[in-house]
Amino acid sequence: MTSTTSFLDPAESAHWHAVNDGVMGGVSAGAFHFDAGNGVFSGELSLEHGGGFASVRRAVSPGVLADSGGMAIRVRGDGRRYQCRVGMDETAPGVSYAAGFDTIAGQWLDVRLAWRAFEAVRRGHAVPEAPRLSPERIDRLGFLLADRRAGPFWLEIASIQAA
Repeated sequence: MTSTTSFLDPAESAHWHAVNDGVMGGVSAGAFHFDAGNGVFSGELSLEHGGGFASVRRAVSPGVLADSGGMAIRVRGDGRRYQCRVGMDETAPGVSYAAGFDTIAGQWLDVRLAWRAFEAVRRGHAVPEAPRLSPERIDRLGFLLADRRAGPFWLEIASIQAA
């Protein structure tokens, strides 16, 4: 990923992979694909078997987000609340930094997320002892849905950029 990622290149979808609640016994299904010049995170959220989250992520080159105050993403969703998540190479195992954002069903939104809005989390719980987020050390980026509402979901992403 460069400091600006668009999804005009279908090869971009090959960099993303899903991590869903199956890692803890759940049955949610989330995936990432390319459609009409945009990336799409979609699937079915299930609360069965203690589940309730779906996510996609990709590796980024450390340093690509250095000297930025946050991220700007252009999204069109289904009216649900999603999280943008980033991670650093040296954080404690399983720690991510999350910032939530709301979507309006069917409407394109320009979402700006300042680094100070990202909270250290592990398995949905705050991790106050985690190292401070350092944009120059971010090595992964993704999106997560965990709003405790079973059913289909859809988040279309036109661009992601350092802001």
